[in-house]
Amino acid sequence: MVESLRNCAVVFLILYFLQPFGFSTYEGNKLLASFLFGAVTFLCCLAFRFLVFIPLQKHVRPWRIWHEALTVLMMVLFIGICNFFLAVRLFQFPLSWELFLMFLYWALVVGVIVGGVSTAVSYSRHLRGQLDTLLDKTTEEQKDVRVTLHDTRVRGNDLTLPINDLLYIEAQKNNVAVCYLQDGELERAEMQTTLAAVLADLAGYHNIFQCHRSFAVNVNNISAARGNSNGYTLELGGGVVAVPVSRSYVSKLKSYIS
Repeated sequence: MVESLRNCAVVFLILYFLQPFGFSTYEGNKLLASFLFGAVTFLCCLAFRFLVFIPLQKHVRPWRIWHEALTVLMMVLFIGICNFFLAVRLFQFPLSWELFLMFLYWALVVGVIVGGVSTAVSYSRHLRGQLDTLLDKTTEEQKDVRVTLHDTRVRGNDLTLPINDLLYIEAQKNNVAVCYLQDGELERAEMQTTLAAVLADLAGYHNIFQCHRSFAVNVNNISAARGNSNGYTLELGGGVVAVPVSRSYVSKLKSYIS
């Protein structure tokens, strides 16, 4: 509803104050005409959201960035078609394919801009609060997989655990701290080894991502991210712990996002 009102207001303000596409030559009531185009835009956004957008989001899992961009573009084209028929009625234009294609052309131009901005905003919002819905996760494929991390001490104890329970590994001088879940509780084990050695043990698992010089995380357990392109903080396990992502690893983090 809020987004529909915002789109309505944008159309109204552009038409009334900027008067593009020859609207300045219209001799009728420009305020009323601007309001009508804004109202049609509002109704189209509302109808498209409830009849197309929401049902698609329910049936298409996971919902990806390109799904968002495509549906926004479809909505803008739908608005363009509806506003075409309003323009024909309001300005007494003759129905013609040439005029119809011109409306679609400008709708497409506007759609690319609006779609790009809308998708970027949605992407940023999901990245901050719903990153888990965007990530390519392998949780189901690895539900029976157990991994072993080796302690290099002579009498050290290796750590074996389900890979889906692993949250992150942190380098600490000559040791590493392994943070994981056990029976839903947060556990932490220290081992005498290096982060590089642990990553070598887990080399066959694409979901283990080194996000910082001192940290590696299990992508399957990322639930949200805070920050910007200069660096993020990842929330793991539903927010039970947070791990930094340094700037040099941000692009690699985004490679996990579809």
